[in-house]
Amino acid sequence: MSNLTLALDAMGGDHGPHVTVPAALQALSHYPHLTIILVGDRIAMGEQLRRHHATESPRLQLLHAEQVVPMSERPVQALRTRRQSSMRLALDLVRDGQADACVSGGNTGALMAMAKVVLRTLPGVERPALVATLPTLGGEPVYLLDLGANVACDSETLFQFAVMGSVLAECVGKRAQPRLALLNVGAEEIKGNDQVQQAAQLLQSTPQLNYRGFIEGDGIFTGAVDVIVCDGFVGNITLKASEGIARLLVQQLKQGIQGNILARMLGWMLKRRLSRFNRQMNPDQYNGASLLGLRGIVVKSHGHADEAAFLRAIEEAMVEVQRQVPRRIKDRLESVLLDKS
Repeated sequence: MSNLTLALDAMGGDHGPHVTVPAALQALSHYPHLTIILVGDRIAMGEQLRRHHATESPRLQLLHAEQVVPMSERPVQALRTRRQSSMRLALDLVRDGQADACVSGGNTGALMAMAKVVLRTLPGVERPALVATLPTLGGEPVYLLDLGANVACDSETLFQFAVMGSVLAECVGKRAQPRLALLNVGAEEIKGNDQVQQAAQLLQSTPQLNYRGFIEGDGIFTGAVDVIVCDGFVGNITLKASEGIARLLVQQLKQGIQGNILARMLGWMLKRRLSRFNRQMNPDQYNGASLLGLRGIVVKSHGHADEAAFLRAIEEAMVEVQRQVPRRIKDRLESVLLDKS
Protein backbone atom coordinates (compact mmCIF):
# COMPACT_ATOMS: atom_id res chain seq x y z
CA MET A 1 0.00 0.00 0.00
CA SER A 2 1.50 3.36 -1.04
CA ASN A 3 2.24 6.14 1.41
CA LEU A 4 -0.25 8.97 1.74
CA THR A 5 -0.52 12.23 3.66
CA LEU A 6 -3.64 13.79 5.16
CA ALA A 7 -4.13 17.36 6.34
CA LEU A 8 -6.47 17.54 9.35
CA ASP A 9 -8.23 20.70 10.45
CA ALA A 10 -7.45 20.12 14.11
CA MET A 11 -9.58 23.03 15.32
CA GLY A 12 -12.81 22.15 13.49
CA GLY A 13 -15.91 20.71 15.13
CA ASP A 14 -17.41 21.06 18.57
CA HIS A 15 -14.43 19.54 20.39
CA GLY A 16 -11.41 20.58 18.32
CA PRO A 17 -8.03 19.11 19.35
CA HIS A 18 -9.63 17.09 22.16
CA VAL A 19 -11.03 14.81 19.43
CA THR A 20 -8.91 15.41 16.33
CA VAL A 21 -5.50 14.84 17.94
CA PRO A 22 -6.25 11.45 19.60
CA ALA A 23 -8.08 10.35 16.44
CA ALA A 24 -4.99 11.23 14.42
CA LEU A 25 -2.80 9.23 16.81
CA GLN A 26 -5.10 6.24 16.46
CA ALA A 27 -4.98 6.47 12.68
CA LEU A 28 -1.18 6.58 12.71
CA SER A 29 -1.03 3.51 14.95
CA HIS A 30 -3.37 1.57 12.63
CA TYR A 31 -1.86 2.58 9.28
CA PRO A 32 1.96 2.54 9.01
CA HIS A 33 1.86 4.09 5.52
CA LEU A 34 0.00 7.19 6.76
CA THR A 35 1.43 10.64 7.51
CA ILE A 36 -0.72 13.34 9.14
CA ILE A 37 -0.30 17.10 9.20
CA LEU A 38 -2.31 18.59 12.06
CA VAL A 39 -3.26 22.20 11.32
CA GLY A 40 -4.33 24.46 14.16
CA ASP A 41 -3.20 26.25 17.29
CA ARG A 42 0.21 24.81 18.12
CA ILE A 43 -0.21 25.23 21.87
CA ALA A 44 -3.61 23.51 21.96
CA MET A 45 -2.41 20.65 19.74
CA GLY A 46 0.79 20.28 21.77
CA GLU A 47 -1.18 19.97 25.00
CA GLN A 48 -3.20 17.11 23.57
CA LEU A 49 -0.08 15.38 22.28
CA ARG A 50 1.53 15.53 25.72
CA ARG A 51 -1.67 14.26 27.30
CA HIS A 52 -1.43 11.19 25.06
CA HIS A 53 2.34 10.83 25.52
CA ALA A 54 3.07 11.69 21.88
CA THR A 55 5.33 14.16 20.11
CA GLU A 56 5.90 15.50 16.63
CA SER A 57 7.61 13.09 14.27
CA PRO A 58 8.17 12.62 10.54
CA ARG A 59 4.74 10.98 10.39
CA LEU A 60 2.99 13.54 12.63
CA GLN A 61 3.64 17.17 11.78
CA LEU A 62 2.12 20.33 13.25
CA LEU A 63 1.31 23.43 11.21
CA HIS A 64 0.36 26.48 13.26
CA ALA A 65 -2.74 28.43 12.23
CA GLU A 66 -3.52 31.85 13.64
CA GLN A 67 -7.27 31.64 13.03
CA VAL A 68 -10.25 29.34 13.49
CA VAL A 69 -13.46 29.46 11.44
CA PRO A 70 -16.41 29.85 13.86
CA MET A 71 -19.21 27.34 13.32
CA SER A 72 -21.74 30.17 12.96
CA GLU A 73 -19.77 32.32 10.51
CA ARG A 74 -21.22 32.93 7.04
CA PRO A 75 -19.28 31.21 4.23
CA VAL A 76 -18.58 34.47 2.35
CA GLN A 77 -17.22 36.09 5.50
CA ALA A 78 -15.01 33.09 6.25
CA LEU A 79 -13.71 33.07 2.69
CA ARG A 80 -12.72 36.73 2.92
CA THR A 81 -11.32 36.97 6.43
CA ARG A 82 -10.07 33.49 7.45
CA ARG A 83 -7.18 32.95 5.08
CA GLN A 84 -4.91 31.97 7.98
CA SER A 85 -7.44 29.61 9.55
CA SER A 86 -6.79 25.93 10.20
CA MET A 87 -9.43 25.03 7.62
CA ARG A 88 -7.97 27.20 4.88
CA LEU A 89 -4.37 26.14 5.49
CA ALA A 90 -5.36 22.46 5.43
CA LEU A 91 -6.98 22.99 2.02
CA ASP A 92 -3.91 24.91 0.84
CA LEU A 93 -1.79 21.85 1.63
CA VAL A 94 -3.95 19.74 -0.70
CA ARG A 95 -3.81 22.37 -3.44
CA ASP A 96 -0.02 22.59 -3.18
CA GLY A 97 0.46 18.83 -3.32
CA GLN A 98 1.76 18.55 0.26
CA ALA A 99 -1.28 16.51 1.33
CA ASP A 100 -3.45 14.02 -0.55
CA ALA A 101 -6.68 14.96 1.20
CA CYS A 102 -8.20 17.27 3.82
CA VAL A 103 -10.47 16.24 6.71
CA SER A 104 -12.42 18.84 8.69
CA GLY A 105 -15.28 18.84 11.16
CA GLY A 106 -15.71 22.59 10.88
CA ASN A 107 -18.30 24.94 9.41
CA THR A 108 -19.81 23.09 6.42
CA GLY A 109 -20.67 26.18 4.40
CA ALA A 110 -17.23 27.68 4.92
CA LEU A 111 -15.54 24.41 4.01
CA MET A 112 -17.54 24.19 0.80
CA ALA A 113 -16.82 27.80 -0.17
CA MET A 114 -13.11 27.57 0.61
CA ALA A 115 -12.69 24.20 -1.09
CA LYS A 116 -14.36 25.43 -4.24
CA VAL A 117 -12.07 28.48 -4.42
CA VAL A 118 -8.84 26.80 -3.33
CA LEU A 119 -9.15 23.46 -5.15
CA ARG A 120 -11.60 24.41 -7.92
CA THR A 121 -14.14 22.08 -9.46
CA LEU A 122 -13.44 19.36 -12.01
CA PRO A 123 -14.18 20.05 -15.69
CA GLY A 124 -17.89 19.59 -16.30
CA VAL A 125 -18.85 20.12 -12.66
CA GLU A 126 -20.72 23.30 -11.78
CA ARG A 127 -21.07 22.70 -8.05
CA PRO A 128 -19.48 20.25 -5.62
CA ALA A 129 -21.89 17.93 -3.81
CA LEU A 130 -21.86 16.72 -0.22
CA VAL A 131 -22.46 12.96 -0.05
CA ALA A 132 -22.60 10.43 2.78
CA THR A 133 -23.95 6.94 3.41
CA LEU A 134 -27.01 5.82 5.34
CA PRO A 135 -27.77 2.30 6.65
CA THR A 136 -30.26 0.06 4.86
CA LEU A 137 -32.22 -3.10 5.61
CA GLY A 138 -30.09 -4.95 3.06
CA GLY A 139 -26.92 -4.25 5.03
CA GLU A 140 -25.14 -2.26 2.32
CA PRO A 141 -25.30 1.51 2.94
CA VAL A 142 -26.89 3.82 0.40
CA TYR A 143 -25.14 6.96 -0.89
CA LEU A 144 -27.25 10.11 -0.58
CA LEU A 145 -26.40 13.44 -2.22
CA ASP A 146 -26.57 16.42 -1.98
CA LEU A 147 -26.77 16.83 1.79
CA GLY A 148 -26.97 20.60 2.02
CA ALA A 149 -24.17 22.15 0.02
CA ASN A 150 -26.57 23.26 -2.73
CA VAL A 151 -30.09 24.02 -1.55
CA ALA A 152 -31.35 24.76 -5.06
CA CYS A 153 -30.28 22.71 -8.10
CA ASP A 154 -31.27 22.63 -11.75
CA SER A 155 -31.61 19.42 -13.71
CA GLU A 156 -28.07 19.52 -15.09
CA THR A 157 -26.63 19.82 -11.58
CA LEU A 158 -28.71 16.86 -10.40
CA PHE A 159 -27.41 14.91 -13.38
CA GLN A 160 -23.81 15.72 -12.43
CA PHE A 161 -24.54 14.61 -8.86
CA ALA A 162 -25.83 11.31 -10.24
CA VAL A 163 -22.63 10.70 -12.20
CA MET A 164 -20.41 11.58 -9.23
CA GLY A 165 -22.42 9.50 -6.76
CA SER A 166 -22.34 6.51 -9.08
CA VAL A 167 -18.56 6.73 -9.39
CA LEU A 168 -18.15 6.93 -5.61
CA ALA A 169 -20.41 3.92 -5.06
CA GLU A 170 -18.51 2.00 -7.70
CA CYS A 171 -14.92 2.69 -6.71
CA VAL A 172 -15.30 3.14 -2.92
CA GLY A 173 -18.43 1.14 -2.19
CA LYS A 174 -17.36 -1.53 -4.72
CA ARG A 175 -20.81 -1.71 -6.31
CA ALA A 176 -20.86 -3.01 -9.86
CA GLN A 177 -23.15 -0.81 -11.97
CA PRO A 178 -24.60 1.07 -8.97
CA ARG A 179 -28.39 1.36 -9.02
CA LEU A 180 -29.37 5.01 -9.13
CA ALA A 181 -32.61 6.81 -8.25
CA LEU A 182 -33.94 10.35 -7.90
CA LEU A 183 -35.64 11.17 -4.59
CA ASN A 184 -39.16 12.34 -5.42
CA VAL A 185 -42.63 12.85 -3.97
CA GLY A 186 -43.83 9.78 -5.83
CA ALA A 187 -42.51 6.84 -7.83
CA GLU A 188 -44.77 7.54 -10.81
CA GLU A 189 -43.16 9.11 -13.86
CA ILE A 190 -45.56 12.06 -13.84
CA LYS A 191 -44.60 13.12 -10.27
CA GLY A 192 -42.09 15.78 -9.29
CA ASN A 193 -41.11 19.35 -10.12
CA ASP A 194 -39.57 20.48 -13.40
CA GLN A 195 -35.98 20.03 -12.20
CA VAL A 196 -36.54 16.43 -11.15
CA GLN A 197 -38.51 15.62 -14.30
CA GLN A 198 -35.80 17.05 -16.56
CA ALA A 199 -33.05 15.30 -14.59
CA ALA A 200 -34.91 12.01 -15.07
CA GLN A 201 -34.95 12.56 -18.82
CA LEU A 202 -31.19 13.19 -18.82
CA LEU A 203 -30.54 10.04 -16.81
CA GLN A 204 -32.83 7.89 -18.93
CA SER A 205 -30.83 8.89 -22.01
CA THR A 206 -27.47 7.95 -20.41
CA PRO A 207 -26.82 4.21 -20.81
CA GLN A 208 -23.59 4.41 -18.78
CA LEU A 209 -25.69 4.97 -15.65
CA ASN A 210 -27.91 2.30 -14.10
CA TYR A 211 -30.89 4.60 -13.56
CA ARG A 212 -33.86 2.94 -11.84
CA GLY A 213 -36.31 5.86 -11.74
CA PHE A 214 -37.87 7.73 -8.81
CA ILE A 215 -37.78 6.64 -5.19
CA GLU A 216 -39.89 7.96 -2.32
CA GLY A 217 -38.68 8.81 1.17
CA ASP A 218 -39.88 5.52 2.62
CA GLY A 219 -37.64 3.65 0.17
CA ILE A 220 -34.37 5.23 1.23
CA PHE A 221 -33.50 2.57 3.79
CA THR A 222 -34.76 -0.50 1.92
CA GLY A 223 -31.55 -1.17 0.00
CA ALA A 224 -33.44 -1.08 -3.31
CA VAL A 225 -30.83 1.26 -4.83
CA ASP A 226 -27.21 2.21 -4.19
CA VAL A 227 -27.29 5.96 -4.91
CA ILE A 228 -30.07 8.48 -4.27
CA VAL A 229 -29.90 12.00 -5.72
CA CYS A 230 -31.72 15.14 -4.58
CA ASP A 231 -31.02 18.82 -4.02
CA GLY A 232 -29.34 19.95 -0.82
CA PHE A 233 -32.50 21.35 0.75
CA VAL A 234 -34.27 17.99 0.57
CA GLY A 235 -31.12 16.02 1.34
CA ASN A 236 -30.22 17.91 4.50
CA ILE A 237 -33.73 17.62 5.91
CA THR A 238 -33.74 13.91 5.06
CA LEU A 239 -30.40 13.36 6.78
CA LYS A 240 -31.29 15.29 9.95
CA ALA A 241 -34.72 13.66 10.20
CA SER A 242 -33.11 10.22 9.82
CA GLU A 243 -30.60 10.94 12.57
CA GLY A 244 -33.38 12.14 14.86
CA ILE A 245 -35.50 9.05 14.23
CA ALA A 246 -32.47 6.82 14.89
CA ARG A 247 -31.87 8.45 18.26
CA LEU A 248 -35.58 8.21 19.11
CA LEU A 249 -35.73 4.49 18.31
CA VAL A 250 -32.64 3.68 20.34
CA GLN A 251 -33.89 5.69 23.31
CA GLN A 252 -37.34 4.10 23.16
CA LEU A 253 -35.81 0.62 23.08
CA LYS A 254 -33.61 1.41 26.07
CA GLN A 255 -36.55 2.75 28.05
CA GLY A 256 -38.65 -0.24 27.08
CA ILE A 257 -36.25 -2.80 28.54
CA GLN A 258 -35.96 -0.87 31.82
CA GLY A 259 -39.60 -1.53 32.70
CA ASN A 260 -40.90 -4.54 34.62
CA ILE A 261 -38.97 -7.70 35.47
CA LEU A 262 -40.12 -9.53 32.34
CA ALA A 263 -39.01 -6.63 30.15
CA ARG A 264 -35.61 -6.52 31.89
CA MET A 265 -35.14 -10.27 31.39
CA LEU A 266 -36.04 -9.91 27.73
CA GLY A 267 -33.70 -6.91 27.48
CA TRP A 268 -30.86 -8.94 29.00
CA MET A 269 -31.39 -11.65 26.37
CA LEU A 270 -31.51 -9.05 23.60
CA LYS A 271 -28.64 -6.95 24.95
CA ARG A 272 -26.16 -7.94 22.25
CA ARG A 273 -28.72 -7.39 19.51
CA LEU A 274 -29.65 -3.99 20.93
CA SER A 275 -25.98 -3.05 21.05
CA ARG A 276 -25.64 -4.02 17.38
CA PHE A 277 -28.78 -2.05 16.49
CA ASN A 278 -27.44 0.98 18.35
CA ARG A 279 -24.19 0.84 16.38
CA GLN A 280 -26.03 0.47 13.07
CA MET A 281 -28.37 3.39 13.71
CA ASN A 282 -25.76 5.70 15.23
CA PRO A 283 -25.00 8.45 12.66
CA ASP A 284 -21.35 8.41 13.75
CA GLN A 285 -21.09 4.88 12.33
CA TYR A 286 -21.27 6.47 8.87
CA ASN A 287 -19.29 9.61 9.66
CA GLY A 288 -17.35 11.13 6.80
CA ALA A 289 -19.24 13.06 4.13
CA SER A 290 -17.31 13.67 0.92
CA LEU A 291 -17.23 16.87 -1.10
CA LEU A 292 -17.42 15.46 -4.63
CA GLY A 293 -16.55 17.30 -7.81
CA LEU A 294 -13.37 19.03 -6.62
CA ARG A 295 -9.84 18.67 -7.99
CA GLY A 296 -8.84 17.29 -4.62
CA ILE A 297 -10.31 15.16 -1.84
CA VAL A 298 -12.13 16.81 1.06
CA VAL A 299 -14.02 14.87 3.73
CA LYS A 300 -16.40 16.57 6.16
CA SER A 301 -16.80 15.06 9.63
CA HIS A 302 -19.79 15.64 11.90
CA GLY A 303 -19.16 18.69 14.05
CA HIS A 304 -20.11 16.70 17.14
CA ALA A 305 -18.07 13.62 16.19
CA ASP A 306 -16.21 11.79 18.92
CA GLU A 307 -12.76 10.24 18.52
CA ALA A 308 -14.00 7.03 16.91
CA ALA A 309 -16.26 8.90 14.49
CA PHE A 310 -13.49 11.28 13.44
CA LEU A 311 -11.25 8.28 12.84
CA ARG A 312 -13.87 6.96 10.42
CA ALA A 313 -13.75 10.26 8.53
CA ILE A 314 -9.96 9.89 8.29
CA GLU A 315 -10.39 6.36 6.95
CA GLU A 316 -12.92 7.56 4.37
CA ALA A 317 -10.39 10.10 3.09
CA MET A 318 -7.71 7.41 2.88
CA VAL A 319 -9.94 5.14 0.78
CA GLU A 320 -10.82 7.97 -1.60
CA VAL A 321 -7.13 8.77 -2.07
CA GLN A 322 -6.29 5.15 -2.77
CA ARG A 323 -9.18 4.80 -5.24
CA GLN A 324 -8.34 8.12 -6.96
CA VAL A 325 -11.92 9.35 -6.78
CA PRO A 326 -11.47 12.80 -8.42
CA ARG A 327 -9.69 11.32 -11.45
CA ARG A 328 -12.36 8.65 -11.87
CA ILE A 329 -15.14 11.23 -11.67
CA LYS A 330 -13.34 13.36 -14.26
CA ASP A 331 -12.95 10.39 -16.60
CA ARG A 332 -16.59 9.31 -16.23
CA LEU A 333 -17.92 12.82 -16.83
CA GLU A 334 -15.78 13.17 -19.94
CA SER A 335 -17.04 9.82 -21.21
CA VAL A 336 -20.69 10.65 -20.52
CA LEU A 337 -20.46 14.08 -22.14
CA LEU A 338 -18.67 12.61 -25.15
CA ASP A 339 -21.47 10.11 -25.66
CA LYS A 340 -24.05 12.91 -25.50
CA SER A 341 -22.26 15.13 -28.00
